[in-house]
Amino acid sequence: MFDPEEKTETAMTARILIIEDEALVAMELRFVLEDLGHEVVGTAADAATARDIVAETAVDLALIDIHLSDGPTGIGLGRELGQDRGVSVLFMTANPGMVRDGVAGTIGVLSKPTDERAVQKAVDYALGRRQGRPVEYAPPELQLFG
Repeated sequence: MFDPEEKTETAMTARILIIEDEALVAMELRFVLEDLGHEVVGTAADAATARDIVAETAVDLALIDIHLSDGPTGIGLGRELGQDRGVSVLFMTANPGMVRDGVAGTIGVLSKPTDERAVQKAVDYALGRRQGRPVEYAPPELQLFG
C-alpha cells in the first residue's frame, strides 16, 4: 500500500554541484538540497575544483556563486559548464547586476541572501526545464536570462 509519508525518489531527484566559497553558505545549501531529496555530488570553492568534480562525476545542476576563492571566475565557469558540459546552471550571488545581460548556456540568477523556499522553487524550475517538462512560470526570486 502507498504511504504518502514515505520518502521516495521522484523524477525531480538530481545530482547537484554547489560552487560556493563561503563554507557556511555551501553547508546550508547542501542541507536544503538533501532535505529535498537531491544528491549533492560535491562542493567547490574555486573553478579548478569544480572542473575536477564535473570531470569525475555526472552533474545535472550546478549552483554557482560569481565570486569564488580564486576571484570572479563563476561567470566563465557557468558558461563552460552550461555550454560545453551540458550542466544546467543557476547563479546565486549578492551581485546579480554582474550577470544582468545573461550568460550563454545558463538559466538565470538568484539574489543572495535567499531562503530555502526560493532555492527549492528555483531548483525545481531548473530541473523541470532540464527534463523537458512544461514549466509555466519561473519563481519571482529567479531572474531568467534571455
